[in-house]
Amino acid sequence: MARMDGEMPWFRELSAEERSWVGQIVQAGIRAFVDWYADASGPDGQAGATGGRGEASASFAVASSVFGAAPRALAGTISLQQTVELVRLSIEVVEHDVDRIVDAADADDVRAAILRYAREIAFATAEVYARAAEMRGAWDARLEALVVDAVLRAEGDETMLSRASALGWSARGDVAVVLGTLPARRTDDDLFEDVRRAAHAAGMDALCAAQGDRLVVLLGGVEDPRAAGSALVDLFGAGPVVVGPVTDDLQHAHVSARAALAAHRAAAGWPDAPRPVLSGELLPERALAGDGHARRHLVEEVFLPLAGARGGLADSLATYLEQGGSVEGTARALFVHPNTVRYRLRQVADLTGLTPNRPRDALTLQVALVLGRQSGRIPAPVPSAS
Repeated sequence: MARMDGEMPWFRELSAEERSWVGQIVQAGIRAFVDWYADASGPDGQAGATGGRGEASASFAVASSVFGAAPRALAGTISLQQTVELVRLSIEVVEHDVDRIVDAADADDVRAAILRYAREIAFATAEVYARAAEMRGAWDARLEALVVDAVLRAEGDETMLSRASALGWSARGDVAVVLGTLPARRTDDDLFEDVRRAAHAAGMDALCAAQGDRLVVLLGGVEDPRAAGSALVDLFGAGPVVVGPVTDDLQHAHVSARAALAAHRAAAGWPDAPRPVLSGELLPERALAGDGHARRHLVEEVFLPLAGARGGLADSLATYLEQGGSVEGTARALFVHPNTVRYRLRQVADLTGLTPNRPRDALTLQVALVLGRQSGRIPAPVPSAS
């Protein structure tokens, strides 16, 4: 104990209780060696060179019992490297005192036994830490699944944040959900580790869970949602990979999850969608599939601004779409100059972020016009310029 205190700085930093646990391990190890050596003695009471000590099963059981002298929590207090230092120092002390304790005729045999026993202790040390890591990994996996499930169920609270923090989530803002199918013939542990590694390489936090045949990933520290999805897309199985909108924090990540889930269900309606695809790019398919949030977004964010704008933008857009995207045909139908039509279409793009002469944007605008008319909502009038 004096040598540990003098040679191991980490030992001096332990609490009195933890130092007591370490002392119990050392005492149990030396006591177990004495008992193991005695049990391995021959019928005449003298330890022979091969007197049973080579039987791995018996010696391994003795060595494993050494670590039962302290609580399992100690494995989380001192590292594997520190435990190896502890075992090495203990063996050195025992070997140093062999000549003083035993007869010279027995010293060589005892030293040989110490080497064999040290090997068993090494195996026992590896077993203890491997088992602790396995249990910790299983517990972390359960916590991670609970956090992801809470986000999907919109049940974000302090408990969820605490669990995420315990998993290493740095509580950074700008959170997005990425969702796709699980790859075939991959274990969850390996897959999740690859996802975390890819996310960390891109400067993001990641929490993963399998939900049925879907892989759900929560990403923190997202700057560009498409780039974030692209960093992980190769780890998903076949089929669409959808990235939800970026939200302020983990407590609001259910908004991103809801959009990503709805978009993934509706993604079959756009077979040529990019991979990954943003949930906002699937608004028409989501609306047609009955997603109320998508329908509301198209009415409130696209139709109402157009219908309430001066210059008849909604009517001009509707005519343009009915004319198959012909500027000249629209001008003739509205009795205006083609440049006036072009000007109004640019206003539509500036107001909604959707360009009418792009097929996907035109589809979104068409669906928004239909839903807006069906809603019966009248936009607020635009005030006249003073």
